[in-house]
Amino acid sequence: MKIYIVIPAHNEAKFIGATLQSLIDQTYQAYKIVVIDDQSNDDTAKLVSGYTQKHPFISLVSITSSKAHLPGSKVIRAFTEGLKTLDEEYDILCKFDADLIFPENYLKQLVHHFNSSSEIGMAGGFCTIKNGNEWKLENLTSKDHIRGALKAYRKECFKAIGGLKPAMGWDTADELLAAYHGWKIQTDESLLVKHLKPTGATYNKASKYKQGEAFYKLRYGFIITLIASAKLAYLKKDFNLFKDYISGYIKASKQKPSYLLTEEEGTFVRKLRWSKMLKKVL
Repeated sequence: MKIYIVIPAHNEAKFIGATLQSLIDQTYQAYKIVVIDDQSNDDTAKLVSGYTQKHPFISLVSITSSKAHLPGSKVIRAFTEGLKTLDEEYDILCKFDADLIFPENYLKQLVHHFNSSSEIGMAGGFCTIKNGNEWKLENLTSKDHIRGALKAYRKECFKAIGGLKPAMGWDTADELLAAYHGWKIQTDESLLVKHLKPTGATYNKASKYKQGEAFYKLRYGFIITLIASAKLAYLKKDFNLFKDYISGYIKASKQKPSYLLTEEEGTFVRKLRWSKMLKKVL
C-alpha cells in the first residue's frame, strides 16, 4: 500500500529532525512525505531542507497563515495546503505532527491493519509523554480514539468524510463522520509514539473556550457536553477547564457558528455517544 504523509510544522526546529528520522528509519517506507512550514521564525525550514536534499521522497512547502496558534484551524489549513501539492495515487494518507518519534514498525503495522479488513477506514497508535525517566501513555482520550497528532486514513474513507475540518474538534468530527459512513476505527495499543511536546503547549489564551465551542459544532447538545466536559477536565486534572468548556459552549450557542456536521449527522452522533456511554455504565 502506498503511504503519503503530510506534516504541518510551526516553529518545530527542536523536534522535527527526530520526527523525520524516525519516519526514514521505518521498516515500511512512506512513498511521499511533505512538510508544511507554516510561518516559522526558527530553523524549521532549514532543517527540513537538509532532509529533502538527502531523501527525494521528502518535500518542503512554505506557507503564510495566521500567527495565532488556535487549536484545529491553523494546523488543518496547513495540512490542506500540503495536500494540494500531492497527487491522489496513495492508499493511505497520514496527518502527523512534527514533534513525534515513531517506533520503526509503525507504518508496517498500519498497513497490516488496513490490509486485515476493507472496513477499516482509520488506524493509529497512541501518544506517550516523558514523565521523569519513563514514557507514559498520554491519557487524554479513550482507547477507541486516535489522537489528531497521528491520524492515518484509507483514501476511500478520507474522501467519504470530505477531508478534515479546519476547526477545533476536527479529530473527533472525522471519526464520527467515518462511523456515520460505515467505516471502522482501528487503534493499536502496541504502537506507542513518543510525543515530545505536551498537547496545547503553544495555544494562546483565546483557545480555552474553543473546546466548548467544538462540542457545540459537533451537535452534542448540552447534556452530552456536560458529561464530555467533566470527563476531559478530570483527565487534565483541572476543574477550571470544565467551567471554560461550558462557557465556550454557551457562548457558541448564542453566537451560532457553523456546525461541523449536518443535522442528520448530528442525530447519528448523539445516538452513538449515548450508546457508548450506556455501554460503559452497564
